[in-house]
Amino acid sequence: MSKLFSPIKIGEQHFENRIVIPPMCQYSAKNGLATDWHLMHYGSLSHSGAGLMVLEATSVCPEGRLSPFDLGLWGDQQEHAMESLIASIRQYSKMPIAIQLVHAGRKASMPEPWKEEKHVSVEQGGWKTVAPSAIAFNANYDTPRQLTTDEIKNLVKQFADAAIRADRANIDFIEIHGAHGYLIHQFLSPLTNHRTDEYGGSLDNRLRFVIEVFKAIRAVFPKQKGVGIRISATDWVEGGWNLAESIILAKKLNELGCSYIHVSTGGLDMCQKIPVGPNYQVPFAQAIKEQVTMPVIAVGLITEAIQAEAIISTGQADMVAIGREILFEPHWPWQAAKILGAQVIVPPQYARSSPHGSKNLFKK
Repeated sequence: MSKLFSPIKIGEQHFENRIVIPPMCQYSAKNGLATDWHLMHYGSLSHSGAGLMVLEATSVCPEGRLSPFDLGLWGDQQEHAMESLIASIRQYSKMPIAIQLVHAGRKASMPEPWKEEKHVSVEQGGWKTVAPSAIAFNANYDTPRQLTTDEIKNLVKQFADAAIRADRANIDFIEIHGAHGYLIHQFLSPLTNHRTDEYGGSLDNRLRFVIEVFKAIRAVFPKQKGVGIRISATDWVEGGWNLAESIILAKKLNELGCSYIHVSTGGLDMCQKIPVGPNYQVPFAQAIKEQVTMPVIAVGLITEAIQAEAIISTGQADMVAIGREILFEPHWPWQAAKILGAQVIVPPQYARSSPHGSKNLFKK
């Protein structure tokens, strides 16, 4: 029996298999509102056969967007658009849906990635960025304004308010974005956090913001629904955020009842040196898994069915995230099930597409 296609339960939520569709930004929203593109995109992926789908980075306030074209959950209009999107998907798919809540910090107000990498000015529809410290990502990005303590407290509330809206929009899970050089990661790393108050300096102080965000979300999001987090386990830069510190954070979140931890790396500093290759981030997931009881999701150049099966079978992670590969092949779980001799759920409209000789591939 395939381990990749074995069920898993996180909290009170049941997943048919261990395949996760991770957040992948689409840069197609209007004023934070989901559009027809999102309906087509997520509608398609909801029939992929994966166990969980995590919607793209969705900002808790307008100034937290990576670009002017990102999803948001800061107001009634954004909430209603998200509720409509989820309702449309729910008509034809029972796949559990999570949403990734984010504030981009110093990496905000940038154009779509297929355009020139240059800060979108206020005159062009952008905004002034904020961060733990006034340090720019690089010369193409805005130099952020350092957040005040009161502003930090307000940001914690904005994460919680977005979580309330996510619940009302019928989202099943929340994933806090603490990775890839965005605001929470900026607080964690000494490379971007030069503060001298209670949010900077010592490790406990650098952890304070993410812990406050988690507690605030957990306090308002229904107990039967999960709250997980995505982190970058290392900056890949000497003197930066590292695996040892990630393990300390993971243990603290584990004690607080975090539902899962999604382990990525990098994205904070231009000096990062990443040895990219198949499974290059899996050892970080494994190291964290050995220290916590909550489920761990591995990600990073996991492209083949047998590769994903091995990660789960050997206990390196509890689930695997298939990102760019599932954009290229939206039915990747179908193909993986065929290779591994497993079964996958598909819409009845597609049931007759089962390849000759694979009569038991699709669950009824």
